[in-house]
Amino acid sequence: MSGEISPTGKAGLRASHADRDRVVDVLRVAAGDGRLSAEELDERLEAALSARMLSELDALTADLPATAGGVEAKDLVRIGQVHSGPVQRVGRWVVPRRMELALTFCAVTLDFTEAVITHDTLRIDVQMTGKTLRLVTRPGVVVDTDGLQLMHGKVRHRQDPARPGAPVILRVELAGHKVHGRVVVGPPRRTLSRWLRRRSG
Repeated sequence: MSGEISPTGKAGLRASHADRDRVVDVLRVAAGDGRLSAEELDERLEAALSARMLSELDALTADLPATAGGVEAKDLVRIGQVHSGPVQRVGRWVVPRRMELALTFCAVTLDFTEAVITHDTLRIDVQMTGKTLRLVTRPGVVVDTDGLQLMHGKVRHRQDPARPGAPVILRVELAGHKVHGRVVVGPPRRTLSRWLRRRSG
């Protein structure tokens, strides 16, 4: 035991559960940003969860930017609105572990293309009447609508033709009830410039 604590720094300190969880979050964010492949993520997650020393954890994030750390996802986000403006989560927002949507005639857009993903599953409990629930995906984000009950509505689910076999980084599970309106799932809409490039390619 005498050689495990270094007087010059933290290299000889043992890792705690909180230390391991922090590194796991950093690795998931890095994978979501495209800095790690699925194989690299799996390998590093396994090493992080079995690490005994802080030096082992430091080595797993040494080649990742410092800005990738410090991201903390909320356990639950509740959104409740009636006959108001649209609800949007776009840009670089932090995906929580669970969401509750209680909305009446309010459109919802959850855009995952630049979202910060720190865990592998998001459950969304839906109690929604009217308007459209839109989930904008990116490669590696999959949406399961089997647990959602629809009444006078429909689901439109489009796959991303560019990366059909991308490794899964986030699984979104929809549950609850959607009355009237649509549920639209798929990659970002193709802009005119992207459409022209595809035509000319």
